[in-house]
Amino acid sequence: MREQLPTAPIFDVPDPSRTARRLTFAALALLCLLTALTMAAGYANKARCTGPEFDEWGRSEPSYQERSYRDGCYSDIQNLWIGRDIDRHTFPYVHGGIDEDGSLHGGVVEYPVLSGLLIWLGALLVHTDAGFLAASALLMAPFGLAVAWWLGRLSRWRALLWALGPPLVLYAFHNWDLPAVGCATAAVFVVHRCTTMPLRKRAFWASVLLGAGFACKIYPGLFVLPLALYVLTGGRRGAELPSGLPPGKRYDVRGALAVVAAAAGTVLLVNLPFALAGFRGWLASFQFQSQREVDLSTNSIWYWGFRSFADADGFQAAVSVASPLLMLGSFAAACLVGRRMQLRAGTFPWLQVSAAMLCGFLLLHKVHSPQYTLWLLPFFVLVRVRWGWIVGYLLADLAMGLSIFPWMYSPTGINDGFTAQALMIGVWGRAVLLAGLFVAFLGARNSVDEPLT
Repeated sequence: MREQLPTAPIFDVPDPSRTARRLTFAALALLCLLTALTMAAGYANKARCTGPEFDEWGRSEPSYQERSYRDGCYSDIQNLWIGRDIDRHTFPYVHGGIDEDGSLHGGVVEYPVLSGLLIWLGALLVHTDAGFLAASALLMAPFGLAVAWWLGRLSRWRALLWALGPPLVLYAFHNWDLPAVGCATAAVFVVHRCTTMPLRKRAFWASVLLGAGFACKIYPGLFVLPLALYVLTGGRRGAELPSGLPPGKRYDVRGALAVVAAAAGTVLLVNLPFALAGFRGWLASFQFQSQREVDLSTNSIWYWGFRSFADADGFQAAVSVASPLLMLGSFAAACLVGRRMQLRAGTFPWLQVSAAMLCGFLLLHKVHSPQYTLWLLPFFVLVRVRWGWIVGYLLADLAMGLSIFPWMYSPTGINDGFTAQALMIGVWGRAVLLAGLFVAFLGARNSVDEPLT
């Protein structure tokens, strides 16, 4: 008689026959060294746009804007040296606001408060955009190294995807994303490796980290809901860990609510001082993002798919409604699939669901900045999707990352030249792959729950 195949994969239940060895200290140090070299290459790439001369505002000369686009060394860090009072060392949010035309002034930046604080610190002791880029890189590099260390502890040599990944060269110092990636990765590490603590306590501290990540770049806040559902259903079943459900309970409602409350409380505590010190300036950063229109700078499918309508007020209003609704729908779908998997296998796959939710966000949000790939890269390490998905996405992202700014320097039709065609391959290749990865992540095992020796 032919053996009957199982009807569903066993998610997150480790196979005792598959035992992986922990990385030694020397191996982890090597991962960090490789990450440092990759980030150094990334800094060198961006630093091509600095100097050799500077004007009275500390802006690189000659022809900074032209060089940054033409030579593909543009970074938001260097670009925003002028225009947000960063060069004047103004403390963020307290004295500024937003004008009727949507421009920010008085130290307000369009990022959450912890990123704003990091920006201020990077500018504090420098007087040129080159110095600002260098100081910002020094402030953020430890977060990139920490991510490498934590991913090595979680998923061993798969962490090479982070350490040697092309996105780290392209985007490590493009914007201020590494601290947010660090917070998200640290939260996973606390849940899955700090196992001397009970699940509730691990999840509490992980949600604090996710709240801090939200105060850096918003997206880590997406993962609070999957983590709460993981705690609600008792965490990983069948593992000899000091976790699980309270005695006699099917669900840990109190633990799940504590996860949400810890994240929300962290966001409140971080934001409250800025809101009290300068409510108008603090609110302006949120107003800027809510009022942001779909245009070339947003680089999303909404622009590239409907750019002929981009100048119409009705289109902008429709996207402002459709984009968040579709994102919320994708989040709900991911959580529902996760719940079905939990009913089959006993464990809610919070990492897989988080990865799928991030894919929904990246695909459907009206803004898809190039450096957002850094958000996705750790999930390629943490979740075992097929290598074809990973290679395909990295190639599409590379095509987009190398072509977007040279194309902006000399925009042409999509059929006019290799640069324009590479950009379209990158934009639509990423979009199709994100839709596929949404499904692939939900059907994959994670790499952090395998038995270790």
